Amino acid sequence: MKCTGSCSHGKPAVQLSLANHACKNRVRRFSRDPAVTETLTGCHVTVNGRSRPFTGPAHTSALDWLRDQGLTGAKEGCAEGECGACSILVARPGDPDSPDDRTRWTAINACLTPAAGLANQEVITSEGLGGPDDLHPVQTAMALRGGSQCGYCTPGFICSMAAEFYRPDRAPSNPQADGDTACPAHDEEHGPNGFDLHSLSGNLCRCTGYRPIRDAAYGLPAAPAPDDPLAARRAAPAPAAAPTEVAGPQGRFVRPAGLDEVLDLLADGESPVLVAGSTDFGVDVNLKGRREPLVVAIDRLPELRELRWEDDEVEIGAALTLSEIERRLDGRVPLLAQVFPQFASRLIRNAATLGGNLGTGSPIGDTPPALLALDAHLVLASRDSERTVPLAEYFTGYRATVRRPDELIKAIRIPLPLSPLTAFHKIAKRRFDDISSVAVAFAVTVDAGTITRASIGLGGVAATPLRATATEQALVGRPWSVETVRAAADVLRAEGTPMDDHRASGAYRVAMLGRSLEKLFAETTARGELS
Repeated sequence: MKCTGSCSHGKPAVQLSLANHACKNRVRRFSRDPAVTETLTGCHVTVNGRSRPFTGPAHTSALDWLRDQGLTGAKEGCAEGECGACSILVARPGDPDSPDDRTRWTAINACLTPAAGLANQEVITSEGLGGPDDLHPVQTAMALRGGSQCGYCTPGFICSMAAEFYRPDRAPSNPQADGDTACPAHDEEHGPNGFDLHSLSGNLCRCTGYRPIRDAAYGLPAAPAPDDPLAARRAAPAPAAAPTEVAGPQGRFVRPAGLDEVLDLLADGESPVLVAGSTDFGVDVNLKGRREPLVVAIDRLPELRELRWEDDEVEIGAALTLSEIERRLDGRVPLLAQVFPQFASRLIRNAATLGGNLGTGSPIGDTPPALLALDAHLVLASRDSERTVPLAEYFTGYRATVRRPDELIKAIRIPLPLSPLTAFHKIAKRRFDDISSVAVAFAVTVDAGTITRASIGLGGVAATPLRATATEQALVGRPWSVETVRAAADVLRAEGTPMDDHRASGAYRVAMLGRSLEKLFAETTARGELS
C-alpha cells in the first residue's frame, strides 16, 4: 500500500527564519543509516507551503524528521509532551458547517507524533510563520514585550500562541481590544482579546517567569488581518488522511484506508499497536527505545470519529481528540467539561483520545473515573461483530482489560439523562498538567432531599480504575445531609487498595477519598444546591 498524498496547499514555500535556528542539532538517539531507511515514492508532507518527501524509518518522530529537513526551530526538551518546545501547527478538520472553521490550525507535540502519520497533511513550523523582515503578529508581540530570553522554548510558544490566535471562536471581551489597547479588567486566564491562556499550558519556560509571554498573548490583535493567508486557509477543508505504509528492518507504520482493514489486521493475528494521538506510545518510543513490528494509525478513521446525541445516550467516537470532544459537547456533559481543563495540556488534548486513555488500561488516567461515574459503556468492534461492555466491567487488572486481541474500542456510550450533581476532584501536586495522585468523579441525583442515584468513579487507589460501589450503596435512599455524607465518607476511605509510591502515600490517598465526598457536600450547600 503506497501513500497517495499530494500537496493540497499549492503555495510556495515560506523561506523565512526565526531566531535560534543556528543552534546545533541535538545528539541523535536513533540510527540514520541509509540501509535502514526506505523512501516511498509519492509520500509527501506539505511543510510551510512546500511539499517534502517523507523517508523512514517507520518510528521516526515528526520532530526528528523536521529537524532533518533543516527546520530546527522545533526543539526537544522533555521528549514526553510536557515542555512544548517541539510545538508545530497542523491543519486539522474544524466545523464543516462553518465557513471560517473548516480547517483549524492545531498545535501538537512534534516529539510524540509519528512523521509517517503526517503524510498528505499540512504543517506550519515557526519558520513558516514569519522572519526578521516580515514578522508574524505573534512574533511581533513576543519581541515587543520581551517574551523571549534564551530562545530555546520560543518557537514552541510561537506555534501554540499562533494556534490560539487563529482559533475561529476566539471572542474578545472588549471588541476594541488590540495590541495598542490598555488591558481592561479580565479574569486571570483570558485576555481582553479572547486569548485563552490555557492554550499555552503545555509550553514551559525557565527564563521569563511567564508574565511577558502572557502580556504578548493578551496584546495580540482581536482577529487576524483580512489578508492573512493562514486565516484564509481556514475556509477550505483540511486535507484528508492518506493511506500510508512505511516499512523497513525496524518495523512498519500503516495508515489503513478504512476500519475494515484495521479489523482484518487484528483478526489475522499480527498484533499491531494501535495509535491515535500517540501521546502515550510516543513517550515509550522516545524514552525507552520501543520499537514495534507493526504500528497502525487509527486517528483519522471516520468510523471512529462520530459524535451522536440521541434521546437516551450520547455516543463519542474513540478517535475524536479531547479538544474536539470538548468543542462539540460544548458543556452538555458537565462532568466531562470539568475533566478536560485538568487533563494534561492543550497540546496533549489536541491529540489524545478517549479510546487511547481507556485502551492503555492505566489506573491513573483522568477520564476513566469520570466515565465510570457516568455509567459509560464501550463499543468493542472486531471483524465478525460488535459488543457493548459496561466500563465498570472492562478493567480486569493492572493494564489488563476484557478487550480481546482482535478487538478495538470503537466508541464510548453515555446513558441519558445525566445526574444533575456532578464533580471531578483531581488531587495532584500541580493544578494543571500533572498526573493525579487520586481522582474522584461524582454523579449524584437528589429528589426531594433524598439521594436516588449515586455513581462514583475512582482512579489512583487500586490496580484499576473502579466504581465505589459500597459508598454508592451507603448514599442511595438516604437524605442528602451532613450526617449521611460523613458516614459515607468513612465507607469511601475503605474503597480500593491505596499504596505508597512517589506521588503520594497510601494514607494520604485514603484521607483524600473521604475529604473528596465532604468537599462535594460543602461545595453544593455553599452554592445553595440541593440544600
